[in-house]
Amino acid sequence: MRYGGSFPTKREALARRAWIAGELAAMRVPDLQALVEPTRAPTLRDVAARWQASRLDVREATTIQHRTSLNHVNRLLGDRTCDAITWEDVQRMIDVLAGEKRARESIRKCRTALAMVLDFAGISPNPARDTRVKLPLEEPEEVEPPHADQVEAAAWLLTRPYLLGLLVLDATGARVGELAAATVGDLDEGRSAWLVRAKVAKTRRARWVEIPEDLYRLVVERLPAREDRDLGAPLFSIGSTDRLRMAIARACRDAGVPAFSPHDLRHRRISLLHHQGESWAEIGARVGQRNLSTTADTYTHVLMDYRELDRAKLLGRVRAVRSPGHNYEEVFR
Repeated sequence: MRYGGSFPTKREALARRAWIAGELAAMRVPDLQALVEPTRAPTLRDVAARWQASRLDVREATTIQHRTSLNHVNRLLGDRTCDAITWEDVQRMIDVLAGEKRARESIRKCRTALAMVLDFAGISPNPARDTRVKLPLEEPEEVEPPHADQVEAAAWLLTRPYLLGLLVLDATGARVGELAAATVGDLDEGRSAWLVRAKVAKTRRARWVEIPEDLYRLVVERLPAREDRDLGAPLFSIGSTDRLRMAIARACRDAGVPAFSPHDLRHRRISLLHHQGESWAEIGARVGQRNLSTTADTYTHVLMDYRELDRAKLLGRVRAVRSPGHNYEEVFR
């Protein structure tokens, strides 16, 4: 005796009984599995969505980066099932992205995101990790930290909020994201420093960033009275990291000096600290780097100019200097 199935309507039940009777009349054992609808294998796009939803252990910036990378991956491979993807498919994806003039680092992130999704799907061996898959050749760009006169030339054309941000980055070697995330409540007036919290720090370790006295006085002067302060308000009014980058780039253009980024100031400060005789351990603790070999090999450069900025002169004249044709103050109205 075998079970032939149950149905919501009599018509469907009679149809199944007729089919079973026909199979038995033909002297065949009815194979009920032949009537089961095949389960559709999930596509890479479906698995990628589940993987992203499972990543509760990453920061928002990492989530955004994963989403951006997977948008490219899904555009080229999203309709394929995970078990059908081969290393040749991964290589073709890389070749297409390279043909679209995507940066090598962006392509690498796409491949890494694809590899993590396939790991999540239990695909082994993982075609995205196959040694036969090659990224496009790209010569690494040599970082050249700006000279003091170049930083000063651009600084003359910045408004006070952006100028203060630039000078703090140059003096401390902090990351621009740490500067943007600093709040009034993070400031310790007793030690003239602000706290980079673990959730903000790239190393997931909190640390204090000491501010030079002249910059610290300016930071405090811009704050309301203690009883009126909003502890959650930004400590540095740069708007966002992108706005500061754009302001510095425009100032470099108008000053006629090579463009530099806020992160280049971190390279400059670490090189200056090394030249001043600080150990790698001291520098790493100051700027928040865990891997000291990275501090030594990547962030330390031979500078043509080891002069510190004339901060007193910059802070004294910033209100009087404007770039012709541009009203940078407008963004803060």
